[in-house]
Amino acid sequence: MKGVLASRDLRLFLGADALSLVGSGALLLALAIWAKSLTGSNAAAGMVIFAVLAPPVLLAPVAGMLVDRVRRRPLLIVVNLAAAAAVCLLLLVRDRDQLWLLYAVAGLYGVSYGLLRSAQSALLRTLVTDDDQLAAANGALQTLAALSRLLSPIAGAGLYAAVGPHSVVLLDAATFLLAAGGLALLRVVEPAPRPAEGAWRAEVGAGLAHLRRTVVLRQIVTAVGFAMLVIGFIEVVMFAVVDAGLGRSPAFVGVLDLGFGAGSVVGGLLVGRVLRRVGPGAAVTGGLVVSALGLAALVVPVVPVAIGAMVLVGIGVPPIVAGMSTTLQKLTPTHLQGRTFSAVDVLVSTPQSLSIALGALLAASVDHRILLGVMTAGMLLAALYLGTRPELLPEAAAVAAPVPAAG
Repeated sequence: MKGVLASRDLRLFLGADALSLVGSGALLLALAIWAKSLTGSNAAAGMVIFAVLAPPVLLAPVAGMLVDRVRRRPLLIVVNLAAAAAVCLLLLVRDRDQLWLLYAVAGLYGVSYGLLRSAQSALLRTLVTDDDQLAAANGALQTLAALSRLLSPIAGAGLYAAVGPHSVVLLDAATFLLAAGGLALLRVVEPAPRPAEGAWRAEVGAGLAHLRRTVVLRQIVTAVGFAMLVIGFIEVVMFAVVDAGLGRSPAFVGVLDLGFGAGSVVGGLLVGRVLRRVGPGAAVTGGLVVSALGLAALVVPVVPVAIGAMVLVGIGVPPIVAGMSTTLQKLTPTHLQGRTFSAVDVLVSTPQSLSIALGALLAASVDHRILLGVMTAGMLLAALYLGTRPELLPEAAAVAAPVPAAG
């Protein structure tokens, strides 16, 4: 972490990311509360979240192509400024008649979110050429993501309750503007984007083609994607754990979520060192195992055990995300970073979305302990697959190189 913070450009980059994370998390929560208060409908609140999360998946190929066809820093600045302008439209919302505006802005917000994530990942690789520092930088990003998970509900729900929804809108717009300002101060020199060299369909699919050819990256994405097929159950199972397991009110989910956030902070602080010592493949494998053990412990109907279990789940997440991100950035040529990130995002996010929907259907008729067992087994199977890949041994991963690709 000290090495990362020693770099002026990385400090600015991480500061911009932190601002964006806190503002985005606060507004996302506020939008759901806002829709619920205007309509009294849980479904309306859920559709706002869907409107934010759907565009990054649906538009991923186009977003990846754009990121690879322009310089990333100017793109990030423009998208941050556009997002600030878009969220300010929410200041026009006064009553239920403007509910459509909530959904419209949520959709625009989702588009900006997809572009920002892809461009940030690509720009980070340009900022950081040393592989050890890259691992530390991704670890720092995971720490910031965990801290934002703890701070965003306070900023979102707290400001909403104390001052009103428009205060959260202004906060989020301010974070976008500050993030754009921080990015404008970067001194990074980006290479000129490579022009298109083939048919449009081949250009859009170049990231997926690179992923298929890059064995180490493909194996990690396969394992994480498989794990996502079950991990989405947690969004629904947590309420059953709290109710049927612990005999507490639904609000106690917030306490368990704090445990998860605290564990994620610890995992983020440790992940850079873990990546340097054992390599991304082993780090992802270990993260899957640790999270699986936490999920298994949730069957114990004791409050301290449940909180400790969520801490374990949280500790396991940063190695999974940072290990996959570092592998992608290391093994992907600069001109393919955006499209490869988008391909990976779709392959990981789609199973997670499907598992959330499936979990909602199963939770009504299946005991939560059985679902926790399925989740644990799925995570461990993913870890077993990844841990038995000879290409992912630290010495093999260290010499792996990206396969040249057109586009």
